[in-house]
Amino acid sequence: MEKLRIFKIGGKVVENQEYLDFFLENYAKIEDNKILVHGGGNWVSEMSEKLGIEVKKIDGRRITDAETLKVVVMMLAGLANKTVVAKLQAHQCNAIGLTGADGNIILSKKRPFKNGIDYGFVGDVEEVHAEALIQLIDHGFSPVLTALTHDKKGNLLNTNADTIASVLAVAISKFYEVELVFCFDLPGVLEHIEDHKSIIENINSENYSSLKKGKVINDGMIPKIDNAFDALRSGVSKVRICHSNDIIKFAHGTQQFGTLISI
Repeated sequence: MEKLRIFKIGGKVVENQEYLDFFLENYAKIEDNKILVHGGGNWVSEMSEKLGIEVKKIDGRRITDAETLKVVVMMLAGLANKTVVAKLQAHQCNAIGLTGADGNIILSKKRPFKNGIDYGFVGDVEEVHAEALIQLIDHGFSPVLTALTHDKKGNLLNTNADTIASVLAVAISKFYEVELVFCFDLPGVLEHIEDHKSIIENINSENYSSLKKGKVINDGMIPKIDNAFDALRSGVSKVRICHSNDIIKFAHGTQQFGTLISI
């Protein structure tokens, strides 16, 4: 089966000019089939504040009311996505920018009230239709997806970018051997957060439990790794967590870096 990699870059990478430029220059050099998924939440928060729209979050999750949704679309589908696409084109990578609404790629439902909280126009993924992406890749395009989906009722929905990357990886694993790569601003999952050399090279279902019990892995990293295990159980071949600068190692075929997650 032909190979494909899905890379997800977080907001801190998208918003850091140095990190982003280095990542995209070397991403363009990867000759294998590839898809890029990106966030950009800090840009949304900054623009919201400039426009006088209150930034509301609960446990780190954005409340996306109607006005905030306009900013999300403007900053993610607009500025962030098209900036990434233009930079990739400068490196001869024939990128095409998309949301989950394009080609009906990702269908979501509006998140229901939970514990009395209305998250607004936030989407929980229901269906993934990878065929449009496969056709684009077959025609030489490199898809770049931002963290928006749709409900097939005319509404765009703000959706977690890690989740989008994971569900895409599962859907595309029916067509390709898929490696899912989460790139952020640390060199992997760290045993000691202040020591960037303390990379945990491998996490499996056995040591994951003990790492959580020992509070080595906690907070925001837990849902990321839970997503990784779900993807592996659903057909994805590999999941890796690494620094965005490690993209150069993919271009050069290096095997050992970051944190590799296995069942």
